[in-house]
Amino acid sequence: MNNRFRGVRLTAVVLLGLMSGACATLDEEAPQSADQIYEEGRKALADGFYDTAVKRFDALSAQYPFGAHAPAALLDLAYVHYKLNEPESAISAANQFIKTYPRDPNIDYAYYLRGLADFDANAAFGDSWVDLDSAQRDPKRARQSFQYFAELLQRFPDSRYAPDAAQRMVYLRNYLARHEVYVAQYYMRLGAYLAAVNRSSYVLEHYQRTPSVQDALKIMAEGYRRLGIDDLAADAERALDANPAPK
Repeated sequence: MNNRFRGVRLTAVVLLGLMSGACATLDEEAPQSADQIYEEGRKALADGFYDTAVKRFDALSAQYPFGAHAPAALLDLAYVHYKLNEPESAISAANQFIKTYPRDPNIDYAYYLRGLADFDANAAFGDSWVDLDSAQRDPKRARQSFQYFAELLQRFPDSRYAPDAAQRMVYLRNYLARHEVYVAQYYMRLGAYLAAVNRSSYVLEHYQRTPSVQDALKIMAEGYRRLGIDDLAADAERALDANPAPK
């Protein structure tokens, strides 16, 4: 009988131990609150641990997609991807924010961040070709960045980010004009004079008051001379004389 009671008592002790362990495990794996996850993400962002910040903001979006921190977390996520030099992911998150929270007080920042992501990606691409003017490369990102900034200025002209966006647009406009000149020069080297003239004409039409106008007029004058169209060549030369290069 005593042996039987001792066995029952031992079994009870084992069961209690298992139950205690299970409770401890449940406590350890208890889900975090939205506040906890967001604060962890913000701290990681502030400390420069961007990969950790991405994980925390992704976790917040997955666990609390309609919580109070959801808009801020999504915008922070876009910024973290920007800091990680992941422009596509940054723009995707910003676009999602714009679509989901069109009346959020920080909506202008989402528009600005899209332009910034492509702007820096374009600059980084140019840095990888140190012996070349980056305007000789594919201008796709520069064009997209210009459009993003233009949309920001159109929708939110009084935004705190508008002045910086406007300055960047000036740079991008000069950049895109310079790209067209490089293409026109390439056509001249190929002997495709009409194509060179047309490309230069595009600069005059779309990028007035940029430094590249002078180069475009020179190409037009030479291109028309090569094509035997002397009157148009003379027109281009007169325009060149009337529009001296900026000092």
